[in-house]
Amino acid sequence: MSYDELDVWKRSARLSVTLYRETKELRDFGFRDQMTRSGLSIPSNIAEGYERDSDAEIARFLTIAKGSAGELRTQILIGIEAGFLDRTSAKQWADEAYQLSKMLAALIRHHRAKKASH
Repeated sequence: MSYDELDVWKRSARLSVTLYRETKELRDFGFRDQMTRSGLSIPSNIAEGYERDSDAEIARFLTIAKGSAGELRTQILIGIEAGFLDRTSAKQWADEAYQLSKMLAALIRHHRAKKASH
């Protein structure tokens, strides 16, 4: 299966696009840059992992993507509390980052199990 057929990749890519579009007017450039980079890292690491040749490498890059999902969720929650982000939209983004993290955890387990069985 190609990475771009995975729901987790599609959803994370959509979230990344949303973050870029919805925060383009945010004046705290450092915060915006860090948040959009975290968001972009999720689908990028999924893609990089699936372009590798082994389940171990796929699992490693999915783990990096999962870490980025946690980083993004943290940044969004801080952005809400700091008043940088619209609470309603940002809560949806944070929830999506959490769901992506759960999806990635399942994929990581799958690829680790495949690696162990070979």
